[in-house]
Amino acid sequence: MKKNHNPYYPDRKWLMPLAVFFLLFLIVTSVYPKSSSHGATRVVLDSNDNERLELGLPPLPRFAYLISGTKGDGGSMRRLLQAAYHPRNYYLLHLDLEASDSERLELAKYVKSESVLREFRNVMVVGKANLITDKGPTMIASTLQAIAILLNRAKDWDWFINLSASDYPLVSQDDLLHVFSFLPRDLNFVEHSSNLGWKEDLGAKTIIIDPGLYHAKKSGVFWAKERRSIPSSFKLFTGSSWVVLTKPFLEFCIWGWDNLPRTLLMYYTNFLSSSEGYFHTIICNHKDYQNTTVNQDLHYMKWDNPPNQHPINLTSEHFIDMVQSGLPFARSFAENSSVLNRIDEELLKRAKGQFTLGAWCVRNSNSNSISEKGPCVAYGSPHDVKPTSSSKRVEKLLMKLLDHENFRPRQCSLSHQPWGRVIPLYSKLMLNI
Repeated sequence: MKKNHNPYYPDRKWLMPLAVFFLLFLIVTSVYPKSSSHGATRVVLDSNDNERLELGLPPLPRFAYLISGTKGDGGSMRRLLQAAYHPRNYYLLHLDLEASDSERLELAKYVKSESVLREFRNVMVVGKANLITDKGPTMIASTLQAIAILLNRAKDWDWFINLSASDYPLVSQDDLLHVFSFLPRDLNFVEHSSNLGWKEDLGAKTIIIDPGLYHAKKSGVFWAKERRSIPSSFKLFTGSSWVVLTKPFLEFCIWGWDNLPRTLLMYYTNFLSSSEGYFHTIICNHKDYQNTTVNQDLHYMKWDNPPNQHPINLTSEHFIDMVQSGLPFARSFAENSSVLNRIDEELLKRAKGQFTLGAWCVRNSNSNSISEKGPCVAYGSPHDVKPTSSSKRVEKLLMKLLDHENFRPRQCSLSHQPWGRVIPLYSKLMLNI
């Protein structure tokens, strides 16, 4: 074997996708302006990145995940963690206050006892849980707390990704890390629109009170009789609650050097479904970040017609469409749905109860065996990845999103309906009348 031979690239076939990715990089940088000093993104080089640089490959990023759930979601969160795990990333698990202390303790015990997680020490469990109301601001409050914890406890990550217990990955982390290594580190994936639709009347002009801010038990939001006008000092945006946001932007939201994040946090305290507008409105109203947006939440979802508050549960009949979408995540899935087994088997190559494998984890020839160290008989470097053919689907999607015909025209000023959906009865469904 030659001295610099890479076992994951046994021949030069990888030069073609590499050339495509560099073309993608040139496309983005040609239409994407440099950020100001406040929004500048610093790529932190690892000592282990030298080998990648010698091979002509960019340094790998790190993701910081928030995985959240409620009563009965402990098992789904554990499975999601196993499917989306990579030792290079960071993971914060939050079971809300509606879950029992015993369920939360069981999740914490798993994290403490699992040999892989003990080895890499990159998974944390929120001990003091928050109460979360879907329609109120408690979801944003909990997300901001999670971001603050990750900023304080985790080192040198690049993108924050929020997932719920009903989400699931469609590609391995090796694939996702590989693809994102070729992207500018200041792109924010947030689906957004200035067309508020029904939210102009039932969100922007109404005032709600969320009892979850001061009660220990979950209940519906209260509606005030008073109404308010559309704000004139900033423009409202709305979109999906699921985001992939950069560390510099989130540092601005937490430690903002002007008052916009705090002003909007106070405004969205009384806004219906504030998680579908808070980050979107900040990012589109600040000159340092409004040109960093990619109008896509990177989730595959299906909705009823007319749609309910949440997307429908995905089944095996959606599998082909999911794969062909190129999206790295999907939702919603029922617990232990058979389609999850199919995703594990055909896309992630993940055995039941074990982690999605990658360059970091070396397995026995017997794919179902578990050594004393756990699912891996040996640990490879967490700074290496072994991308599969699935990465090509994500690559194709990103090239489409970042093409000059899609990237600029779909940023912040757009007024199309988010999710491409018409919501004629959504307001009645939200009000449960």
